[in-house]
Amino acid sequence: MRTAGFIQRYYLHHWLGWGVLFFGWHFFRYQDYPAGKGWYITFVKVADLALLVYLTNYLLIPRFLYRKKYVLFACLFIALVFTGSVGKMYVEADLLNTSFDIWDRFKVRVYDNVIPHFLLVSAGAAIKLLADHARAQRRLGEMAKEKAETELSFLKSQINPHFLFNSLNTIYFLIDKQNTEARTTLLQMSDLLRYQLYDCNNPTIEIEKEVHYLQDYVRLQELRKDKQYEVGIEVGDQVKGFLITPLLLIPFVENAFKHLSHYSHEKNFIRVNLQRQNGTLTLTVENSKDDQPRNTEPTGGIGLSNVRRRLELLYPGRHTLQIKNEVHTFKIELNLQIS
Repeated sequence: MRTAGFIQRYYLHHWLGWGVLFFGWHFFRYQDYPAGKGWYITFVKVADLALLVYLTNYLLIPRFLYRKKYVLFACLFIALVFTGSVGKMYVEADLLNTSFDIWDRFKVRVYDNVIPHFLLVSAGAAIKLLADHARAQRRLGEMAKEKAETELSFLKSQINPHFLFNSLNTIYFLIDKQNTEARTTLLQMSDLLRYQLYDCNNPTIEIEKEVHYLQDYVRLQELRKDKQYEVGIEVGDQVKGFLITPLLLIPFVENAFKHLSHYSHEKNFIRVNLQRQNGTLTLTVENSKDDQPRNTEPTGGIGLSNVRRRLELLYPGRHTLQIKNEVHTFKIELNLQIS
């Protein structure tokens, strides 16, 4: 797996493929050119083809074809290949010290140069489309598997929700009416459970509900802390009016409480900040932490590993996650493209 990742990272398979094409092309065609010119002509041909393939695969296809701008894609593709072919012929003529006129023997030049370029660049585009389709199918399969495993784990751990809410309702009325803090806390806990059991059944949910869930969770956690702990959550005014995958943000906040420091001589803190700007949702969670972990699990825990995986499946290419694990603080910054 490490070798495959190294090859993908540095595009070694691309270099190998173009290298094989270069030497194969030279081997079969060098005798058609004057002595000493074969290497240069072959380099021009392969470099020109590579340029056209990469411009098509990584510029035209993502920006036009995948966005359903079919007519514009076709026009730009034809213009690109024709321009690249003509430019290549001019460079070859210059290397061979011969005059060049595109209109002289126009049909022959188009047949020998432009049409083969169309076929070769189209073949490269077809490989790109097949690879992207395979990746998309694999991602869909992984998402389906992940969803099935999550639902199975949820069903295994789920208790009867009606029994649970009836019990909470009974406890609520048993609490003295003067004890408003206890009653409020119980209602917040009920909201947390209702959100997990009912609201999270859909693939996406309103950001307002996710934020409310985060706020209730933070308030409940605050009750367990004394004045030595500073806990706060700040939500920007623009964080509203869009959908998000449910329970995507909470693991970062849970992780902060799990690994919060317990110093007696200085302030322990957790700061949660949620902002939206230019179509990007930014979650920042920072907490103080002990010099050494309190248990054998590394700071970050398995929760962050799981949420990383969810982000790769649900927001591919549309998120960044930065983690700063310093001596006394731990900070994450998540950016999600939501529009």
